[in-house]
Amino acid sequence: MVDYHAANQAYQYGPSSGGNGAGGGGGMGDYMAQEDDWDRDLLLDPAWEKQQRKTFTAWCNSHLRKAGTQIENIDEDFRDGLKLMLLLEVISGERLPKPERGKMRVHKINNVNKALDFIASKGVKLVSIGAEEIVDGNAKMTLGMIWTIILRFAIQDISVEETSAKEGLLLWCQRKTAPYKNVNVQNFHISWKDGLAFNALIHRHRPELIEYDKLRKDDPVTNLNNAFEVAEKYLDIPKMLDAEDIVNTARPDEKAIMTYVSSFYHAFSGAQKAETAANRICKVLAVNQENEHLMEDYERLASDLLEWIRRTIPWLEDRVPQKTIQEMQQKLEDFRDYRRVHKPPKVQEKCQLEINFNTLQTKLRLSNRPAFMPSEGRMVSDINNGWQHLEQAEKGYEEWLLNEIRRLERLDHLAEKFRQKASIHEAWTDGKETMLKHRDYETATLSDIKALIRKHEAFESDLAAHQDRVEQIAAIAQELNELDYYDSHNVNTRCQKICDQWDALGSLTHSRREALEKTEKQLETIDQLHLEYAKRAAPFNNWMESAMEDLQDMFIVHTIEEIEGLISAHDQFKSTLPDADREREAILAIHKEAQKIAESNHIKLSGSNPYTTVTPQIINSKWEKVQQLVPKRDHALLEEQSKQQSNEHLRRQFASQANVVGPWIQTKMEEIGRISIEMNGTLEDQLSHLKQYERSIVDYKPNLDLLEQQHQLIQEALIFDNKHTNYTMEHIRVGWEQLLTTTARTINEIENQILTRDAKGISQEQMQEFRASFNHFDKDHGGALGPEEFKACLISLGYDVENDRQGDAEFNRIMSVVDPNHSGLVTFQAFIDFMSRETTDTDTADQVIASFKVLAGDKNFITAEELRRELPPDQAEYCIARMAPYQGPDAAPGALDYKSFSTALYGESDL
Repeated sequence: MVDYHAANQAYQYGPSSGGNGAGGGGGMGDYMAQEDDWDRDLLLDPAWEKQQRKTFTAWCNSHLRKAGTQIENIDEDFRDGLKLMLLLEVISGERLPKPERGKMRVHKINNVNKALDFIASKGVKLVSIGAEEIVDGNAKMTLGMIWTIILRFAIQDISVEETSAKEGLLLWCQRKTAPYKNVNVQNFHISWKDGLAFNALIHRHRPELIEYDKLRKDDPVTNLNNAFEVAEKYLDIPKMLDAEDIVNTARPDEKAIMTYVSSFYHAFSGAQKAETAANRICKVLAVNQENEHLMEDYERLASDLLEWIRRTIPWLEDRVPQKTIQEMQQKLEDFRDYRRVHKPPKVQEKCQLEINFNTLQTKLRLSNRPAFMPSEGRMVSDINNGWQHLEQAEKGYEEWLLNEIRRLERLDHLAEKFRQKASIHEAWTDGKETMLKHRDYETATLSDIKALIRKHEAFESDLAAHQDRVEQIAAIAQELNELDYYDSHNVNTRCQKICDQWDALGSLTHSRREALEKTEKQLETIDQLHLEYAKRAAPFNNWMESAMEDLQDMFIVHTIEEIEGLISAHDQFKSTLPDADREREAILAIHKEAQKIAESNHIKLSGSNPYTTVTPQIINSKWEKVQQLVPKRDHALLEEQSKQQSNEHLRRQFASQANVVGPWIQTKMEEIGRISIEMNGTLEDQLSHLKQYERSIVDYKPNLDLLEQQHQLIQEALIFDNKHTNYTMEHIRVGWEQLLTTTARTINEIENQILTRDAKGISQEQMQEFRASFNHFDKDHGGALGPEEFKACLISLGYDVENDRQGDAEFNRIMSVVDPNHSGLVTFQAFIDFMSRETTDTDTADQVIASFKVLAGDKNFITAEELRRELPPDQAEYCIARMAPYQGPDAAPGALDYKSFSTALYGESDL
């Protein structure tokens, strides 16, 4: 007996193996061990032997008929070795050594040995099967040899989800029959007795051949015959068993069933490949459809935000002033509503838009797709530019509003001051023209003339004293014109009338003096006391009028220092009152002395001093008025002092809070900057830490709200400056928005790193190594590497980018990948994306083209019908709508070009 065992082969078959393979525990030895190998005693069961003979004979004939021959008796027809060698050539596709044609026993043994040698050369270890036994017609050994051939060439290469041979074939059967009722494939014997499993396999792949719903579990013979006949007629699978062979046996032969089922597997293997190809295409298309949906969302959100910016900027750039403070304060309130209500949601939308854009770009890089390029005018940079323009317009608008309110406040003050001075002046000039035009001197006595002259001199003194008031009125009117006061026309008309009247008074005064001087020679000496009284009473009266005017003058201040200055000036004024009172008493004493002299000399005086209209009653009345106005002025100044003290309290209160919030935001910005470059724990730990950090920032929001409330009180009090702090509410708002945006962006970067790590299969240790290398060369901790820093980092990781021609070319290629915009900086995300592409495998356009080619049956084009049959409906229609007609010489009606479509998916050409 010839023993074919080679110590270095990987497979073993034979009854003495005990079911265990000797070739390293893998391959055929494994599945042969699971089915208890070949048992000589099994042939003692006539039913099993009959099933094996019938099945193995049909299996051999299914291959031998390809060579134009067949066998009738499996024991006898392989004895000379000729058909055995022919069978091996057909199923292997290889040529065996030339057989010997002699009829002697030695020739037959030599031919069988050649066949057994060929089987051994394929890694099968044959034990206890020798050529002599085959030549002698040993049925047990012949069936064992054929089973070995079936295992090696029909079952061994079956692989489903990393399982092989028997387990792989069983898993394939379970997967294909899972949807069918009454089918539960657990083995290769009893599970197949009712025939439903055979019918389910056929119906799964060729549903038009089987009416599965009409089959009954209680009619196994009909079910088996139906499956065997359909398989023989339409699938070219010969009938290897009779239905009765299976039904009438308590436990059908496992090897016979496996042989029969393996024929179904090979018949449908093409469909399995098509399903795998369809799954690959579905996966690629699903990624593409999701990315397109994200792109559409970005375009929509970007359009809405840009449209809001375009609508808002013209409103902020509108600088048309209003006429009154109330109207301008309404504008300021509208602007505060915009700051509190309308802008914050847009800040959140802008931040979310940047996060969505970065996430989309990460997904595109991970799926090996080209970067997303938004529509013209909708780039992130366009949105940032528009937002910057909005911020500039906003800042300028607020400054303009405050300046306009200050201007209108100043105008109201000046206008009231103008009306007050004009009213006083008009009251003084009332009747002055009539007096100056009176020709009473023509009939007057000498004493009367002298009295008139003195009276006229007093009037001229009074007129000169009023010159300053007229100039003040004109100056105020001029300032109102320069500040564009809305009622400038009426102010100018009234001012012009006063100036014209003043010029007329000057001319009339000059004319009357000339007339009086002509008759001066006729006048007697005028009572010097009356004259002295008139000369002293007139300026004192003017002083009192000025004092009353000053005491009633409006004032406006913005600081505690300004009101204290007014109080100091008022105190100084009050300190002069005793001197003024002494002057009043002196003037009244002159009047009393005149009366005393007149009485003592029996002089009858007229009811009034002929030289002045300022009587002692007027002086006393105005002095009493001054005395009344002084406490009123005290009260007004004290009220304003209290108001300014309250304002100072508001300033200090705001400054105290701002000096805490401002440094807190700055500190948090510095901390988030350190967190983004440090490497503490896993990415999930970093993400959790950042989200806790984000929550702590959000929890700090009430402090900002408190500051906003304090700022609102300051604005309502019209406080425009604060020397106690360098922080304005605008600085705080901008810092807060930057802190929220920076935190959200840092969280998004960590999430993208996790997404990159998980999608690319990068381990935590690799990610930490990449981060450590990046941070080592990021000397300034800016979160990006320059070209020389990046080159040093690559060299440290083992890349050959030294300063020679080949190294420079490789470095330039890598830089074009990590810095496509040529900004001169390599971010950590771009570095991670590059390293992940270097260390992992992804789908490529060639793989997708190969998958489409499988679905197309190896054609250079595919039809809509084939796409609808192999792909889910939505993805099939997606491909049909985007595939161009095929233009090749072998084009058929309705042919579609799947190659250009696959290339376009990866950005290698236009879709």
